[in-house]
Amino acid sequence: MSLHSDQRNGRERLLFKLSITTVVTICSLYAAQPIQPVFQQEFGLSSLQALLFTTLMMLPLGCAPLFYGYLLELIPARRILRGALLILGILELLFSLANGYVLLLSIRALQGLVLPAVLISLMSYISYTTPRHAVQQAVAVYVGMTIIGGILGRILSGICTELFGWRLFFFLLALLFFWCWHLLGALDRRIRLSVARPDLREIAALLHRGPLLWLYGAIFFIFFAGAALLNLIPLELMRINPQLSETAVGLLYLGNSMGIFVALGNARIQRFCKGEITTVVTGLVVFMLGTVGFLAGHYLVMFVAMFVFCLGMFAAHATLSGYVSRLVEDHKPVANGLYMSFYYFGGAVGSFVPGLIYVPFGWRWFILALLVIELCALLCIVGLRSATGHVG
Repeated sequence: MSLHSDQRNGRERLLFKLSITTVVTICSLYAAQPIQPVFQQEFGLSSLQALLFTTLMMLPLGCAPLFYGYLLELIPARRILRGALLILGILELLFSLANGYVLLLSIRALQGLVLPAVLISLMSYISYTTPRHAVQQAVAVYVGMTIIGGILGRILSGICTELFGWRLFFFLLALLFFWCWHLLGALDRRIRLSVARPDLREIAALLHRGPLLWLYGAIFFIFFAGAALLNLIPLELMRINPQLSETAVGLLYLGNSMGIFVALGNARIQRFCKGEITTVVTGLVVFMLGTVGFLAGHYLVMFVAMFVFCLGMFAAHATLSGYVSRLVEDHKPVANGLYMSFYYFGGAVGSFVPGLIYVPFGWRWFILALLVIELCALLCIVGLRSATGHVG
């Protein structure tokens, strides 16, 4: 009994360490987002140049689920995870000391290449070291930690920038990465993670399945719109009110907390909506209503709209991510990897391309473009319903 208790406590401690590392890593991904206007002003950047601080870190995540599996099978998990954390810490330290836009952007791009190795290693480690009956709960904890990391990264960088300047927060992130490197020193040295390594034939076969293609299209458009608004909202807020504090900008991202409630209550939401497809459609309608709320041009209205916006986005995302496995009997890891690729590619493209509309034409045309993108996601769900013969 004591041995069983010790093993359980050991797993809980490991899950805690992996969760802390997840939060720090996601903090790093989104830390620059709310303070893009600060970079814009300090380095004399255009709006499009400022947007790249997030885009370049997100872009490699679109390739990661498909190609990083080879690396994780060749190198022991502990070595690649701790090595990547050490590199991220060094790069974060260099970022906090760097002067010049090109150097800062180059460091963010390098971080973007390393970041996927950490995230995939963390999720794989959680799945590998957790008993089968508890894997779903552990993965849910991981997803919750990514949401918390996104919220904390944005809010704390805003607060820290207002009080002490932007460099201190990235210096603190460097220290946190070094701490996580130390924290995971006791990981099993022998474990080699088995991650899906799809070949082009598997990918082509899955993409030829009508229902999956509609689903992947939907999640691409959903996160395209989501990332677009989350990345450009700081620029618009500072345009509306140049005196607005970085803390106020960061606090706007509290709406992302809806993702935690949706993740915990997704089964109940689906029962209330009477089916997965209906849940996604409802989520997209809420998503679009939240988008319209950002036309108000008033901070408090936008603050409330962010909660509505994120509620709809996460309801659709949480439902579709689970629906993938129901559509495939074979190649489930590859199907899930493709889902994440479409998700992050949509986010990477959406975090930059809509800026080409926002800069010359303004916020209203930008919001209109997002509504068109969200309508495309809705049409993909209609196609998914038709392809599956789904009535719920």
